[in-house]
Amino acid sequence: MRKPILSISLLAIVMALAPLSPAAADPLGAYEGRRLFASYCMLCHGEDGKGDGPLARKMEIAPADLTVTVRSRSETILRKIISGEGDQTITGRARHNLVTEAMPEWREVFGEKEVDALIAYLRFLCTSKHELMGDPEQGHELYRKYCMSCHGEEGYGDGVMTKLLKMEPQDLSDPAAMNSMSNEELRAGIVDGAGEFMPAWEGILTDDEVAALVSYLRLLAQ
Repeated sequence: MRKPILSISLLAIVMALAPLSPAAADPLGAYEGRRLFASYCMLCHGEDGKGDGPLARKMEIAPADLTVTVRSRSETILRKIISGEGDQTITGRARHNLVTEAMPEWREVFGEKEVDALIAYLRFLCTSKHELMGDPEQGHELYRKYCMSCHGEEGYGDGVMTKLLKMEPQDLSDPAAMNSMSNEELRAGIVDGAGEFMPAWEGILTDDEVAALVSYLRLLAQ
C-alpha cells in the first residue's frame, strides 16, 4: 500500500453512513445497454455485434453487422429501428425495418430510457478502441462498494466524500478524457493510486477485480 490506511478506513465509515439509494442499483447508460443487448440482441447479432450470434446461421436473412450499420445511423433512426415506431426519413415507411423485415419491434418491451441505454452501448461497440478486459457486472458492484462515495453514482466526481475532504475527483463520465487513457493506464491508476486522495488498491482488489472495474468505467464514460 502506498497510501495511508486512514483514507481507506474513512471511506468505509462514510459508505456505512450513506446507504445506496434505490436508483444506484439500476443505472442506465451503456452499462445497462450491455445487459439489454446480452438478453435481447446477442443471439442474433453476436457478442460483438458483428451479426454472428448463435441463431444467425438459422435465419434466412443474415443479422446486420451493428459495428458497421450503427455507425452511420442517427439517434432518431436508431430509436425507430429498435422501437418500430414512426416513419423513417430514409424509407418513408411506417415500420422500422430499415435493414430487414426480420428485425423485431421492441416498443412493447423497451421504454425510452432502455432504448437510449441500448443505443449508448451500440455506440460503444462501434467506436471504442478499448476492449472490455473484465466483467462489467462485477465492476459495477465494485464501483458501488469502493468508488461511488468519491466519484459519485454516475462518475461525475460528486460523491459524498468530496464535501468532507474538499476534493475534486476525476470525472469518470467524460468520454474524451477516459478514451484518451489506455486500459493499462486506468488499471495503473487504480492499483497505484494518484494524487493526494486517490487510494492505491493494490492488495485490496485482485487482478480480475481491477480488470472488471476498468471495464465498467469504459461503459460509464460512454
